[in-house]
Amino acid sequence: MSVTESPSLSRTERPAPARGGRTNRSARPPRRLRTRGEIRVWHLLVSAVVLALLALGSLFVGVSDITPTDLVTGDPDKVRVFLVSRVPRMAAILLAGMAMSVAGLIMQHLTRNRFVSPSTAGTVESAMLGVLVAIIFFGSQSVMAKMGIAVVFALAGTFVFLQLIRRTTFRDMIVVPLVGIMFGGVIQAVTTFFAYRMELLQSLDTWSNGDFSGILSGRYELLYLVLGALAIGYVFADRFTVAGMGEEFALNLGVSYTRVVNAGLAIIAVITAVVVVVVGAIPFLGLIVPNIVTMALGDNLRRVLPVTALGGAAFVLVCDVIGRTVRYPYEIPVGTVVSVVGSVVFIALILNSRRKAV
Repeated sequence: MSVTESPSLSRTERPAPARGGRTNRSARPPRRLRTRGEIRVWHLLVSAVVLALLALGSLFVGVSDITPTDLVTGDPDKVRVFLVSRVPRMAAILLAGMAMSVAGLIMQHLTRNRFVSPSTAGTVESAMLGVLVAIIFFGSQSVMAKMGIAVVFALAGTFVFLQLIRRTTFRDMIVVPLVGIMFGGVIQAVTTFFAYRMELLQSLDTWSNGDFSGILSGRYELLYLVLGALAIGYVFADRFTVAGMGEEFALNLGVSYTRVVNAGLAIIAVITAVVVVVVGAIPFLGLIVPNIVTMALGDNLRRVLPVTALGGAAFVLVCDVIGRTVRYPYEIPVGTVVSVVGSVVFIALILNSRRKAV
């Protein structure tokens, strides 16, 4: 199914064809409206090339002094560091950035609230609780089994959040994410309590603050699972857009609202659990990137999803480079840098929404 680029134009408002089947030029919509926010292929290609150049440059930023000349001359030690540490780290940054930003975009459509994301809906905290439960009760199981438990907890936490906002009397744009933040705080407190009792606080810290310094070859490949989730999200993009217009609207168009919402929740839970297990929580990423992109390009999910993915990858990449250079040769976790930048942007978005509401 497809969704029109201009849903606000009803059938009766569309320009009537002139005699002879030709369109009446005077009745066409203004050129400014038809081209606003339009994305062309070359826009995406240029963005991808810029992101690739940034990624290539960041491969040579780090404690070990590695230059392109060292790779060309074949210095064995530096080539090994480059292949075992730098390349896997770059792949993890791009995958995590794309995945969490797209998860936030889907969540904002399904909840019809621009301030809801996995980090403001209790999804991240639920995944962390799932990882803790997996370690305590299924410590001998494989990483895939532990990730599966984290997915179940993330899915359950997101479902509980949706039930909470459905029963919330005040549907203000700010109240909904505040409910999610409080809900996530309760789950975080429970997780911290059991981690303290089981002497797992140090392990809990690795999941609560995203960090790419421990990414090595053989310890990040689980992140490639998010590519499948992103592909499914793109296939369902039009249905998510319709579901974001409300249950009644979706049913009138023949879309199974419940099935689409459940599919979206599953995609969000898988992405969040995988990123938390491998990298750790990256707060605000799924909130600020989709907001900035949709403010510029509109709400059509299929149209903005590729740009959101590229924007999320670029944002995490820049924050990671900042974390590696501010206290060189020491490193600040990317979760800390994203928290500082994201909180400022989050406050700016809230003030902007309030200013528009007045």
